[in-house]
Amino acid sequence: MKKIMWTKIYKGYPFLKILGITVLAFLMLMNTSGAVPFVYITNAGSNTVSIINTSTNKVTATVNLESPHFPLEVAITPDGTKVYFTNPIDNLISVINTSTNSITANVPVGTHPRGVAVTPDGKKLYIANSGDNTVYVIDANTNKVTATVNVGRWPRGVSVNPAGTKVYVTNYGSNNVSVIDTGTNKMTATVNVGQKPSGVVVTPGGKKVYVTNSGSNNVPGTVSVIDTNTNEVTSTVKVGNEPEGIAVDPDGKKVFVTNFFSKNVSVIDTATNKVISTVKVGIFPLGAAVDPDGKKVYVTNLWSSDVSLIDTVNNTVIATVPVGKEPVGVVVTPQ
Repeated sequence: MKKIMWTKIYKGYPFLKILGITVLAFLMLMNTSGAVPFVYITNAGSNTVSIINTSTNKVTATVNLESPHFPLEVAITPDGTKVYFTNPIDNLISVINTSTNSITANVPVGTHPRGVAVTPDGKKLYIANSGDNTVYVIDANTNKVTATVNVGRWPRGVSVNPAGTKVYVTNYGSNNVSVIDTGTNKMTATVNVGQKPSGVVVTPGGKKVYVTNSGSNNVPGTVSVIDTNTNEVTSTVKVGNEPEGIAVDPDGKKVFVTNFFSKNVSVIDTATNKVISTVKVGIFPLGAAVDPDGKKVYVTNLWSSDVSLIDTVNNTVIATVPVGKEPVGVVVTPQ
């Protein structure tokens, strides 16, 4: 019926017909390109950022960085317009404009920055400076440091709750997690967890925080589960050897943990806090990120210099994407 109506309306008007088809095709192209998420991977060994098209699972662009950049952790704004990554060698946070895939700013921060997170409104960044035991707060519009928060020793991972009211920071050298109030930028609580906590993520409902304890004495390693109402550890989950990266799916039902020396990913059911699957990936997995619809997990493999793509329905690797040398951080753009 649509084809008949289109013919009737534009019959005898070839110019208008061609123009209409051209405009329609252009709009469809824009619509399609805007719907495809992209994955940004920081490659510490090659001073680059690889960009993967999720529809083809191929690297479509590479951002080359100036030496001696050593890109590590990465975060993205809620609208997907900016990607931030830490440079611990030169003590900077670099900003990528995702529309041009070019560096638009380099912001000086504290000593040896590691974790970075963006608030849900996209207005503030929180950066863990592992070399001076601080967290910097940066205004995303001005790229200026607006506050400094003293935390535990060697802060590493950072995660903001969905309400944007609290920031959770893992202190690798203190075996605890600092809780920061975003309204005052003051530390309001300290939660003891396992040894050498590294990765951290808040569930979409904001009720739980999952922390990887990368240096636990016991093998396998552990993940601490924190109740955000009481700031107490309510569960400890045994995973693989030296868990590092961690990610949660959009509906909060599964948590994915990269086990560095076990070369696999543990899948945790958040309802039971039990490991329901273990997925073999590349050599020395570090970062993990779930795509917007929760169907895929992207895992960076440091030593094999590639990214494993996990199907969350079957918990199996369905693709392996070569990237730059020693990939670490990973984020997926919003859909």
